[in-house]
Amino acid sequence: MPTVYVNDKPVEIGTKRLNCVQAAELAGVFVPHYCWHEALSVVASCRMCLVEVGDLKDGKVTMQPKVLPGCQTPVKDGTVIVTGEYDKRDKGLPVLPYDPGYTKAAALGERAKKSQADTLEGLLINHPLDCPVCDKAGECKLQDFSYKYGRSESRMVDVKNTPPNKPHLSSKITLFTDRCIMCTRCVRFTREIAGTSELQVVGRGHHEEIDVFPGRPLENKLAGNVVDLCPVGALGSKDFLYKQRVWYLKTTDGVCNRCSTGCSTYVDANKDIVYRVRARTNPQAQGHFICDEGRYGYHHANSGERFVRPVAKVDGKFKPVAWSALVPELKQAFAAAAQTNAAGVVAVLSPFLTVEEAFLLGTYFKSLSPNVRLVLGPVPVVGADDTYPKNVRGEPVEPVKFTIRAEKAPNRLGVEEVLKQLQGAVIPFATIAKESVAAMWFSGGYPDKSQLDAIVPTDWKAPALLVAQDILPTVVTASAKYILPGTTGFEKDGTFVNHANYVQTFGRAARPPQETRSELQLAFDLLGRRGLVQPDAVRKELARAVPFFGALAPETRVALETATA
Repeated sequence: MPTVYVNDKPVEIGTKRLNCVQAAELAGVFVPHYCWHEALSVVASCRMCLVEVGDLKDGKVTMQPKVLPGCQTPVKDGTVIVTGEYDKRDKGLPVLPYDPGYTKAAALGERAKKSQADTLEGLLINHPLDCPVCDKAGECKLQDFSYKYGRSESRMVDVKNTPPNKPHLSSKITLFTDRCIMCTRCVRFTREIAGTSELQVVGRGHHEEIDVFPGRPLENKLAGNVVDLCPVGALGSKDFLYKQRVWYLKTTDGVCNRCSTGCSTYVDANKDIVYRVRARTNPQAQGHFICDEGRYGYHHANSGERFVRPVAKVDGKFKPVAWSALVPELKQAFAAAAQTNAAGVVAVLSPFLTVEEAFLLGTYFKSLSPNVRLVLGPVPVVGADDTYPKNVRGEPVEPVKFTIRAEKAPNRLGVEEVLKQLQGAVIPFATIAKESVAAMWFSGGYPDKSQLDAIVPTDWKAPALLVAQDILPTVVTASAKYILPGTTGFEKDGTFVNHANYVQTFGRAARPPQETRSELQLAFDLLGRRGLVQPDAVRKELARAVPFFGALAPETRVALETATA
């Protein structure tokens, strides 16, 4: 088995094609880097990952006389890597037989350590050191690496180069030019992933800058990823700029609910307000990036139009009603409707519900009568799948590296599996939209109300007893007798199934408004169960009842891939 030695620790790499940074990671050793990213091409421009490299052959280690960029240096069987933290190596491991002439000139690891400190000193020559006002402070690699690998004092005495900032770069992104360390991650992203190539490097040497081509601002649908890619505070999101300090934010693993790709995300919130959504790397979902629709698609959670308390229509006007009185009233009304005409009672389960919510709500309505119909809620579809990269004419190019799906619902397949189990068939909303029904429970949760309004027929027949559970006012809520406030995808703990039957469980990032009762808790109450609902317990019940979710453990907090059969 091919073996690489990292600070004398042997690591088997198998058939993997790795560079020194990746091989060191397998050994549990971190090699600092700025420009390298596993999803982008290698340029070795920042020189932060300099390491000492050699070969173990015939029982001796022959080292290269100079340090090499770890990101650009591939490893093979017998490769020896010495990082700047060699002195922290596992002392229980035997020391490799290094050439005495090499170790006599300088101790092992000293060359790499000095090179990293020199690199940082060079990067900081023109850096403004405006950490107190920089949005990146607290999660900046320049801060972290300077503290861990740099020198405490600077020898710079000359006036720093201060090029002007470029807020015109994009409608959503601004460039603080003097903070840029020219790692070119952003440039490579627009060329290799988005394919639209808006960004370029202008100037040479001391006066290099990132800029857009004339008349072509950074406006592609994946543009926000350059903010995540930027290792320093050069590229800032105008949506988040100066709103929060990152150390106040609580980060939760989430799943994007804006299309059926089901991108894995980080949701950053403080005091139950969502401030930012970022990409979370997941090769089984979307890879390393997310689209701007998902990144900036959290504002509905903070919308002033949100329903924040339950209301009932009295004399043609909506008036607030207490949950304690409302739940028994709803149970009695639907029980009576089911007893009179069970086939005329419909429960619409939204594709924005988690599978746990759909399961409990569907279980309640089927408990009223087996003839109560469960219906899949309207599934928004906008245009066609949008794939990247693209060429300069906006045409898709193979191989596809990212897809924004036309289906704008995160959990259609998950809800369908629940419907198949509970009633054996999936009934789409379109088949009952113009049908006269006696009573309907419409669960929504649509983050974009215009998408729902576009699907529901303008002449649809609203039943006399219509309960609409949603986040924002829609054509359905306008006809409802009861409006129940819904929760957003950031305010619930649950599971989504994406377009490829990939199952992901996520946690709650923020609490809903005070008088809002979650869909899962409400279904729990309708079933007559006492106390506060525990999502893990429901998930365990779901796994027993629906074979599709049999592999979904109750304590799951990571994605699980389940068989489709």
